[in-house]
Amino acid sequence: MEDERGGAVPDRATFARTLGTLKREGSNVLLVGAAASTHETVCQQLLGAGERDSRYRLFVTNADDRVACDRTADAETDRVRTIDYSRSGLETDVDSDGENGRPSLGTLGIEIVETIDELADAADEFDPSELRVCVDSLVPLLREYDTETVFRLLHLTTSRVDQARGMGHYHLPLASDHDAVNLLEPMFDAVVTVRSRDGTDEQQWHLREEDATTDWLEL
Repeated sequence: MEDERGGAVPDRATFARTLGTLKREGSNVLLVGAAASTHETVCQQLLGAGERDSRYRLFVTNADDRVACDRTADAETDRVRTIDYSRSGLETDVDSDGENGRPSLGTLGIEIVETIDELADAADEFDPSELRVCVDSLVPLLREYDTETVFRLLHLTTSRVDQARGMGHYHLPLASDHDAVNLLEPMFDAVVTVRSRDGTDEQQWHLREEDATTDWLEL
């Protein structure tokens, strides 16, 4: 049986095994779809909310334009860090008139890596999936910077998450066939499309390595 992308539809056992591998080896997931409330639900699941308090969590957020994590990102502890790139005082690029302009994404990338390094030191080495990273959302970055610059930032971030055997997810609240989704999805292990249909929140996983897409699954 094939899905609408032309790939196979995995059965539940295959899907469960693949998710287990992503948890053990590290993974990065792109969350797409315009249903903001559903982004929040999936976000909490991927953060491991309610599972155990020993996880380390990093939120990279624009407080002025986010779709999830409103309730979670406020608590700053030795296990939870937040980088608000809208207000963090990052170094800025210099524009053609010699004035400071937008925050530098190179500086943001360094701050993300250094923060993960600090959490890794606190953990004395992460267990698989012990680190959870949420980037909410990519839309302001794509609005303000060229795609190549955002691509480099994501490459740096996803590589560090993989190295830590962590689980990162990245909110992109756009339709699954949007140009930005098509451009960025090769960087991710899976693309999860979320929707709300007849009052029910649902998700659909596309596993890129297997070229397989699940049926719509109720959250």
